[in-house]
Amino acid sequence: MKRVMLLIGTNLAIMLVLGLVTTLTGANRFFTGAGLNLGKLLLFAAIMGFGGAFLSLWMSKTIAKWSTGARVIETPQNSTEFWLVEAVRRFSEKAGLPMPEVALYDGEPNAFATGASRSNSLVAVSTGLLQTMSREEAEAVIAHEVAHIANGDMVTLTLIQGVVNTFVFFLARVVGYLVDSFLRRNDESSSGPGIGYTITVVVCDIVFGILASMIVMYFSRQREFRADAGAAHLMGTARPMAAALRRLGGMEAGELPQNVATAGINGRPGWMALFSSHPPLEERIAALETARFQ
Repeated sequence: MKRVMLLIGTNLAIMLVLGLVTTLTGANRFFTGAGLNLGKLLLFAAIMGFGGAFLSLWMSKTIAKWSTGARVIETPQNSTEFWLVEAVRRFSEKAGLPMPEVALYDGEPNAFATGASRSNSLVAVSTGLLQTMSREEAEAVIAHEVAHIANGDMVTLTLIQGVVNTFVFFLARVVGYLVDSFLRRNDESSSGPGIGYTITVVVCDIVFGILASMIVMYFSRQREFRADAGAAHLMGTARPMAAALRRLGGMEAGELPQNVATAGINGRPGWMALFSSHPPLEERIAALETARFQ
């Protein structure tokens, strides 16, 4: 899908590495003679949480290009590439944005937008999407991705990710301290955290991190409705966007690599919807058809 998995997958990996390193090296020294220093822990958790989220955001374009094999169009080589670049340019100007990088990648029908800011962004479209959609439908998808950039969705989701990262980091270490204290309740000679703390923190970092990703995905799904409306506004009608979604619903749309599956155009059905960055296509089409863009 697109932008959020790019953020989520990278962020989860970064947070796990940072959490493991700080736990094993003792860099997270939150213990005093009276127990756990919650104020110091919360401050450290916020630094780690937001630092990990913004590091993921900063790396997003590079990872997106690497993981999809996307080729940035510096100079259009054919009429299709020229049309694609001009479509992105037209919608970007209408949205009041600097021109994003435009890229093509080989794959089944999909597209995504990513980047650290409105002035440092990327719109990538798959060859499969260009081959199976009409020009008007493809333009609607491009407008959808430009709307994501205009809405600042990457930064918004990064801030949300930073908040949940903070609580994951904080709660994992509080639980680790409680478990370790229980296991060593009769050991009066010990000082500082033991192996129970380290193991519990690592497990909690993983479990809480997965649960936190569901929260970020929920907010990502809400942003998709806004991007659909943005595409309708940029095109002056909702019909092409609804048609593009219907076409995606009737085909086996390709999935992007997991670390870029948040800013894409398609979603997942079934129980995996909790981890999906996109709402069901039917809900998105219904929202478009009831909006005042016809």
